[in-house]
Amino acid sequence: MRPTIRAIAAAMALMLVSAAAHASGTVRVSFVQPERFVDAEDVRRDSTDNLRRLKSYLEEQASRHLSDGQALSIEVLDVDLAGEVRFDRRRMDDVRVLRGMADWPRITLRYTLETVGEPVRRVEQTVYDMAYLQRLNRYAGDEPLRYEKHMLDEWFDAQFGSVAAK
Repeated sequence: MRPTIRAIAAAMALMLVSAAAHASGTVRVSFVQPERFVDAEDVRRDSTDNLRRLKSYLEEQASRHLSDGQALSIEVLDVDLAGEVRFDRRRMDDVRVLRGMADWPRITLRYTLETVGEPVRRVEQTVYDMAYLQRLNRYAGDEPLRYEKHMLDEWFDAQFGSVAAK
């Protein structure tokens, strides 16, 4: 019995050390006038659910890229999901159609990166992936917002450096 308790204690200690090693700065994500977003709705999810998922993902990725003492504030100004919602007569329902033309995912945002209270970088830009259907995507086909997540992964690496490098 004792070796099992020691193994559990050692595993818990490793998890605590790992969590401390991954400690990062603070992240704040907000949406500016989400009712005006171009396309945040999905056929299976309303815009509230998609924006909640997007906020959670932005917070998760941002915290992975920040160091202690850094703060990142992201204001999402517009969202246009990959594809277009169209009415399918056979199914008598709306479906999201992905064609790979001018229907690529786009997210316009403004972010401020601070270190110890001093602004380091303040940027407004539109993140997009025009080749979203031509590349491998590590997210499963049924993963919500899979093209947007892939696009944001690349954006975070480009803006803040690869997680593996930190």
